[in-house]
Amino acid sequence: MKPVNRMRITTMNDPQTLLAIRQTLQAAQRILITSHIRPDGDAIGSMLGFGLALQQAGKEVVMALSDSVPQNMLHLPGSREIVRAPKGKFDTFIVVDAADIKRIGAAFNSHQPDIQIDHHVTNPGYARLNWVDPEAVATAAILAEILPQLGLEITRPVAEALLTAIITDTIGFRTSNMNPKALRIAADLMEKGANLPELYYRGLVQRSFEEARYWGVGLSTLQKKGRIIWSTLTQADRRTVGYNGNDDADLANLLSSISECDIAILFNEQKHDHVKVSWRAQPGWDVSKLAAQFGGGGHPAAAGAEINGSLEEVQAKVLAATEDFISSNPTS
Repeated sequence: MKPVNRMRITTMNDPQTLLAIRQTLQAAQRILITSHIRPDGDAIGSMLGFGLALQQAGKEVVMALSDSVPQNMLHLPGSREIVRAPKGKFDTFIVVDAADIKRIGAAFNSHQPDIQIDHHVTNPGYARLNWVDPEAVATAAILAEILPQLGLEITRPVAEALLTAIITDTIGFRTSNMNPKALRIAADLMEKGANLPELYYRGLVQRSFEEARYWGVGLSTLQKKGRIIWSTLTQADRRTVGYNGNDDADLANLLSSISECDIAILFNEQKHDHVKVSWRAQPGWDVSKLAAQFGGGGHPAAAGAEINGSLEEVQAKVLAATEDFISSNPTS
């Protein structure tokens, strides 16, 4: 892989960029694909969809993440091939669904990616070749469109990975950025063999006993002030219920369904005075602006940041900033 440098960035979404991506993939011998830390469904599904399509084309592909694969993604073909520490050398480095190169983890971010595919509006274009479409509902939706143009076939396993990513990133087709194009893409993936009802159930509905108990602990801490609601999860909570992950088991998405709030916040305590904060918002609010204040990012309806400090310190700062945000942006 190549060290980060200041080389010229290729124009995003130019037809010549797509041609250059195709040529790069055709010449590639050994490919590394990764995504962001604390991977969600779009990270996993996009990486698997791209990786499996490349493997089918005869390429040697290693898929790697800094963190483990969430339990609700392990049913996808190829998910158990994902490693934490890739070995050997790679001539082509690909990143999917990561708005910032710092979000892919220390093991990877010292190297400039050759290719990146993403849909975050805050993405600065950090790879040699960048395909970034903020209008896409998920990175997987972009891949569903461009894989055939790259000479890669969308088989059933690829379609299952991509459709899972779209389902989870749109929280079951209900985020405010949903559009007819996304539904047509989903229909195309179903025609490739992806079972939407089953993937929806596994990705969004099915929960383990430990996850259900974890939700119970989080909901027991639920608080409300004005149109803001928030909940807290601690390291002790995870130990008590036997939940092995460091994420919130999608509790933040549940909080967003509470009708009495405009903005929901989940504070998830991590190790070493570190807190993962997730914002969810009703239509009309852009919580990515809030996340940006704390070095994070995301989308108008869903954003996050990882903030240094104790749980109490971070909670106080974030709640104050969110109150100020609502009072100064009555219509966002």
